[in-house]
Amino acid sequence: MRYHNITKDDMLNGTGLRVVLWVAGCNHGCKGCQNPVTWDINGGLPFDEAAKEEIFDELKKPYIEGITLSGGDPLHPVNRKDVEGLVSEIRAKYPEKTIWLYTGFSWEEVKYLPFIKELDVLVDGRFIEALKDTKLYWRGSSNQKVIDVKKSLINNTVVSII
Repeated sequence: MRYHNITKDDMLNGTGLRVVLWVAGCNHGCKGCQNPVTWDINGGLPFDEAAKEEIFDELKKPYIEGITLSGGDPLHPVNRKDVEGLVSEIRAKYPEKTIWLYTGFSWEEVKYLPFIKELDVLVDGRFIEALKDTKLYWRGSSNQKVIDVKKSLINNTVVSII
């Protein structure tokens, strides 16, 4: 897996103060994407132990609510195995922290991935420029859903948090 940036004390990509990992690689190509520089699966830097420790150092801070995985697309097929490992390690080390993940895939396409149950919130769907709405919380276009993962899996239907 490769990444472009680790943002600290972020307030825009989920609830509370968060650390955000901006993963490289996206094959959706959404017109009007806020971050097209992250599309190249070979872009950015290798996600190594130093990058992981940088994230863990942030997650140790009591005022950090959790981590958000964005990009690019953390669920690009090339990223899935590494994202699964990272999510599992974060969940084990920091069970009290929330894990959010942004993807251009729909809930229906990814809900069966083994590690999805470890997430707290999944923001799904491609960004559609014609549906862009700057008044929406945590999403760029009105087709995207902010999904409570655990409740959605229990109820076998999408449960949005907003």
